[in-house]
Amino acid sequence: MNRTGSFNNEILKNAVRLFNTSSIQTSYLGGSQNIVYEYQQGGESYILRLTPSCNRTVSLVQSELDWIRFLANEGISVSEPILSKNDQFTEVIQLPDGYYTCVLFEKAQGRKVGYPECLQDNNLYEQLGRLTGKLHALSQTYIPQDGIVKRHDWSQNWFLQNIDLLPESQVSVRKSCYSLVNTIKSLKKDKNSYGLIHGDINIGNYRVDEQRRITLFDFDEAQYSWFVEDIAIQLYYLVYVFGGEDGKGYREEQAQRFMNHFMQGYTLEHSLDECWLKQIPLFLRLRELIVYIGSFRNWDGDETFSSSDNQWLKDWIAESKWRIENEIPVVNIWGG
Repeated sequence: MNRTGSFNNEILKNAVRLFNTSSIQTSYLGGSQNIVYEYQQGGESYILRLTPSCNRTVSLVQSELDWIRFLANEGISVSEPILSKNDQFTEVIQLPDGYYTCVLFEKAQGRKVGYPECLQDNNLYEQLGRLTGKLHALSQTYIPQDGIVKRHDWSQNWFLQNIDLLPESQVSVRKSCYSLVNTIKSLKKDKNSYGLIHGDINIGNYRVDEQRRITLFDFDEAQYSWFVEDIAIQLYYLVYVFGGEDGKGYREEQAQRFMNHFMQGYTLEHSLDECWLKQIPLFLRLRELIVYIGSFRNWDGDETFSSSDNQWLKDWIAESKWRIENEIPVVNIWGG
């Protein structure tokens, strides 16, 4: 069963019926690990997500939802799951080659703060810092409910486990990957620095309302890792847009400004030793590696993506490959 498996409209209709009895019009939103739709009913918007079993087991999805509901109960603004007609948060549609786990979520209120707006929003960085700090503080107290399996460890990230998405010729990238994973594995773990994280906070996974309240969603990449990885991921998506040698100065300025404002908010909710911030370059390299592997998910055999009309993508592929092979983070304002 591949990502979409034997997906068809009948499967979608069956999924809708499990959560709703009315005739509704769905709108396809896309997705990487999942198939995601939006629909409206009674003046409210909902997100219907179908997860192929080859990507996530139903037990992993249930552990994700347990984490989300815990955070919601503790006051974090998240898109909460909605019970099905059978009073279940997950429903399974069985197929000959696997199954889909279906979940219905509330749609987050507010709007997306996209590029280039997000690159100048210092207040947003501070609010993200406070939200992330509170999430990490709560992670220290989180215990899965009885019958809920623990989420996977960072090293079991789907893309790291599927490094064979890369062309066989990219030996140096693979070598760098294994070396990086081994280096990160050697880092110490303690309750104040390691726990369950969101795992993919970026501008596509939150909305901001008129009161500047952030609602977080898409916890599909939730995993046990160092808290600093949640910080590095957010930073990565704010600096990787500046390409080339000419972009180095922009990356450094953006990183410095983000970290200054982000940590102002973060330290209000959680204390993280300075030594961990100096490990951010390692986790920037990890995020770049994961994004790079993911870019080959639907590649057409051209390793440079030269057939693409997206010049930024082609430039990023070349630069990213070079950085990974040479073990260089996309930005480093910490020295070393």
